[in-house]
Amino acid sequence: MSENKYVYFFGGGEADGRTGLKNLLGGKGANLAEMTNLGINVPPGFTITTEVCTLYYENDENYPRGLDEQVERALERLEELMDQKFGEIEDPLLVSVRSGARESMPGMMDTVLNLGLNDETVKGLAKKTGNDRFAYDSYRRFVQMYGNVVLGMDGSDFEKIIEAKKEEYDVEIDTDLGVKALKELVKEFKDFIKKETGVTFPEDPKEQLWKAITAVFGSWNNERAISYRNLNDIPHHWGTAVNVQTMVYGNMGKNCGTGVAFTRDPSTGEKKYYGEYLKNAQGEDVVSGVRTPKDISKLEDDMPHAYEQLVEIFEKLEQHYKDVQDVEFTIQQGELYMLQTRTGKRTAQAAVKIAVDMETEGLIDKETAVMRIEPKKLDELLHKRIDPDAEVDLLAMGLDASPGAASGTVIFNSDEAAERGDAGEKVILVRTETSPEDIHGMAAAQGILTSRGGMTSHAAVVARGMGKPAVAGCEDINVDYEKEEFTVDGRTIKKGEYITIDGGNGEVSYGIAPTIDPEIDENFKTIMEWADEIRKLGVRTNADTPEDAAKAIEYGAEGIGLTRTEHMFFAEDRLPIVQKMILTSDKTVREEALEKLQPMQKEDFKGIFEAMGARPVTIRLLDPPLHEFLPDHDQVLVEVTELRLKGDNEEKIKEKENMLKALERMEEMNPMLGHRGCRLGISYPEIYNMQVRAIFEAAGELVLEGKEVTPEVMIPLVSDIAELEITKEAAKKAAEEVLDEMGVELDYTIGTMIELPRACVTADKIAEEAEFFSFGTNDLTQTTYGFSRDDAEGKFLAKYIEDNVFKNNPFQVLDQEGVGQLMQIAVEKGRATRKDLKIGICGEHGGEPSSVKFCHRTGLNYVSCSPFRVPLARLSAAQVQIEDQS
Repeated sequence: MSENKYVYFFGGGEADGRTGLKNLLGGKGANLAEMTNLGINVPPGFTITTEVCTLYYENDENYPRGLDEQVERALERLEELMDQKFGEIEDPLLVSVRSGARESMPGMMDTVLNLGLNDETVKGLAKKTGNDRFAYDSYRRFVQMYGNVVLGMDGSDFEKIIEAKKEEYDVEIDTDLGVKALKELVKEFKDFIKKETGVTFPEDPKEQLWKAITAVFGSWNNERAISYRNLNDIPHHWGTAVNVQTMVYGNMGKNCGTGVAFTRDPSTGEKKYYGEYLKNAQGEDVVSGVRTPKDISKLEDDMPHAYEQLVEIFEKLEQHYKDVQDVEFTIQQGELYMLQTRTGKRTAQAAVKIAVDMETEGLIDKETAVMRIEPKKLDELLHKRIDPDAEVDLLAMGLDASPGAASGTVIFNSDEAAERGDAGEKVILVRTETSPEDIHGMAAAQGILTSRGGMTSHAAVVARGMGKPAVAGCEDINVDYEKEEFTVDGRTIKKGEYITIDGGNGEVSYGIAPTIDPEIDENFKTIMEWADEIRKLGVRTNADTPEDAAKAIEYGAEGIGLTRTEHMFFAEDRLPIVQKMILTSDKTVREEALEKLQPMQKEDFKGIFEAMGARPVTIRLLDPPLHEFLPDHDQVLVEVTELRLKGDNEEKIKEKENMLKALERMEEMNPMLGHRGCRLGISYPEIYNMQVRAIFEAAGELVLEGKEVTPEVMIPLVSDIAELEITKEAAKKAAEEVLDEMGVELDYTIGTMIELPRACVTADKIAEEAEFFSFGTNDLTQTTYGFSRDDAEGKFLAKYIEDNVFKNNPFQVLDQEGVGQLMQIAVEKGRATRKDLKIGICGEHGGEPSSVKFCHRTGLNYVSCSPFRVPLARLSAAQVQIEDQS
């Protein structure tokens, strides 16, 4: 029976591994093997696989049987190749021990250098090199790293000892410390380790090696590594590999050095070498900030031969990997060694430019170029964002409700926000939650911050439609309208003070943070054109205004998948009419109010139709419960009480009391499952009748002007075919009456939103009436899980994700196992009845990359999302097409 292979050797021009074994060897180990096979000068060593890390944690931090023998054999092979012995006094073999996960996690895990040194081998190193200072500098570094990485001590404590030593010897920088000082540091470090941990620094190199290997495997689960994986969606079960590699030294003298570099500029994408190096230094010196490194271009002057070699390797690596490489190198006595190469991380702007440039250069094809762009990073190009290099004073974290960054003075009142905003002042509207009455303040503000509400709250939905940054559900802040301030973690932020919000990640910070403006250039347009050539899935937008529609077309939308008619009711000049329509129990009064609203709605629809031209426009009839258009019950109760106490005008009191009675009459225990959607259309058919007439009057007028329009009427929240039969018949009748009156012929369709589990499982019946389906995945997710989005996001979803109860927020990333299965049932059943049934999705999942891919594979015709997410959807749709063809 053959033993499991846990150790892979590289060196001497050949390697056991290769790039294709990245999952097993980690990115670093696989690339060290690949560079070795390419004939690049790589210090030899061996890789302990990621499988060992997984087994180590599965077996209560015990290594698998046979690992020690395989490590011993690899060490012997290394000794033979290098003609040195590990632990030998006269000519010791020294190694580094580094982590290497399959996905790059820069700086997240641990490294130990110069391993194998002790009080005796350091003398051999000094004698062999003829450089006592180098030997003892390497030794003090090793003891310091061992204390920090292996024993978990605070690295800054060692730096304090070094600072004291520099002060004692009256020197400015580490490299000015002489041999005597370095020997003293080694002893002081060892004494400090013993004092703080009770552990004696080990003199046995084998013990050092195994303790370091264990520490590097342990660093897979350190706090910063776990946080990084959570932020970057890297699975926790992958584990890290460990690379044991022969040491080469950049700190042996003036003809030595170390550096890090990119084959192209990772910030701009420009085709020029980018990086830094230090002479007479080891790797950590470049990134630690102890000394100021030089630009990589200066290496040509300092060490021309090494620079020439480095340029040749840059070219070889780019030609081989066909992507930007991020490398680490060391120059030892004039000889160049490559310590690492990996795919270089880059900004969104650089990613787009590099992909287009490499296609032009013939390195990659269009499909590969499209696959190189991470859809989520396109937000960097489409929205203003906080400079990632800036230091910010973080106050709190909320929900990333609407992307973009904005700074402004804190204002708590919408009227004041509108007044100041209209006067040119930059303000952030801070509310406990927003309501329709806050629209004017929201429109004038730079951004919106609320302490309550979720991703579908009024603030979130309206802000996304406006293209304004918003952070919602920021429960750490306590808003006090009376004092005009909010408190957070013991701090008080008053009206007029500046804050910055980032709706892309939910951060709220104090003061004005520096921001980066969005950048859309010809390279971006080129990538999007290539994506459109490739994809089969249509991409529409959710738009409620002509401005939204125009912006969406600019971003490549092919139609509107959702126009929410209720948002038009929130306008300041319409809300009183809407409220009058709701509050009356007299049908005649209601119809009079609707009659006033109809021309307004017609103009809304006409503007959207004009903006979209012949592109399809799906208009959803009124969906939310009517109480959403009314003021808050408790607020009105307070107003009534205050008016009574003041003895105010009786007519005014009566008006408020009528409002209060209406609110109490309309109160529901669970309004999202109550009197809304098609249920309103059946209870009050005059509402839907007005909206349908407005739609077709707008369309008819444009047809008479010689313009082409494609209206699609969508009836929401259908759970039974009977509901659709009633509402569709009424809608069709109203549409035909208008078209007959105007003498216009027009093709249109009437369909429904599929947002209830029952609608999914009876989709074959519903498709008898529906001419199209559109999945409303926000409500479908709520009704499938049985929880309210606002409550879930405000109360427990964050903890569920933190504790790995849920992998993702199901309102942000489509739940493919549950909600997705219901969608698949609906698609299959719907098309069994109506073969050519057009099916889309209009929840915000339509702009989330993994959800877009699911929609493609489920057979949907299109996805629809907010205007700013249209490019993400286009790119994701192209990428899934490429994936399925490969």
